[in-house]
Amino acid sequence: MTTDCCALIESSSGFSVCLSIERPEIMAIGQKMEEICPEAYMNGYNWEAFLQHYLAKKAPHLLEGMGGDPEAGMYAAYYGPGPENRQKAQALLETIQTLVKQPEPIYQLLEQEGDQIPWD
Repeated sequence: MTTDCCALIESSSGFSVCLSIERPEIMAIGQKMEEICPEAYMNGYNWEAFLQHYLAKKAPHLLEGMGGDPEAGMYAAYYGPGPENRQKAQALLETIQTLVKQPEPIYQLLEQEGDQIPWD
């Protein structure tokens, strides 16, 4: 499943959820995040830091078995194969899509806890 900025990719080794942070809508969210919390320069590493913090509070089960692969222009999370991991990857994709479409929870979390996130 793919949207303009997110994709769920299935392979023999498992499932990956990719966020293209160079898309204009994601760059705009990242700019607002940095205005709220100057440490939050939103490259792939800081998207990973933010999502780890967010998921630990809102959906900790999605962190179980999840790996990350941040880059300058992309963030990817991955899970191994299996139906349970497919469900987790799908839920992570939907979580990211919701945050991108309605970013207010991102901004609120940064205002309240931005100094608690281990930024890159």
